[in-house]
Amino acid sequence: MRIGYGWDSHEFKRGIPLRIGGVTLPYPKGLGGHSDGDVLLHAITDALLGAMAGPDIGSLFPPSDPQWKGADSAVFLREALKRVAQAGYAVVNLDSTLILLAPKIGPHAAAIRASVCALMDLSPDCVGIKAKTPEGMGTDNAAIAHVAVLLEKVQKKAPARRKTAK
Repeated sequence: MRIGYGWDSHEFKRGIPLRIGGVTLPYPKGLGGHSDGDVLLHAITDALLGAMAGPDIGSLFPPSDPQWKGADSAVFLREALKRVAQAGYAVVNLDSTLILLAPKIGPHAAAIRASVCALMDLSPDCVGIKAKTPEGMGTDNAAIAHVAVLLEKVQKKAPARRKTAK
């Protein structure tokens, strides 16, 4: 088994859509970033890569590379999942905490969970989505995501035994 931890943050900016967990939320500001700024998918990606002792998201998808400008963060997540599978592991579960003042995540938590489950091919009982407010920490104009993932080694099936003639 392996555990991975990921963290990401982005500042709110006007004029761009707010995407969290692959879901576009109704809000007048989105999260600035070189890609679509999806803090949750970025943190999940880094948690998966970290569990594999791999490079971080910024190394694989550098902000200096124009091909990632405005990119859908699901592309990053798919690459991390591919690397997990190539190493012979599977995701058991993930737990996440979003920290932001607004919008409230509660009304959107089910849609965010469903999106993450679909992207990762996990059942809803394997994906935790929680949200907290920053409680005076000075991060009212940002969204932060913390994610922990658990991976397990995939058991290879033993070759079928041949029946011997009697």
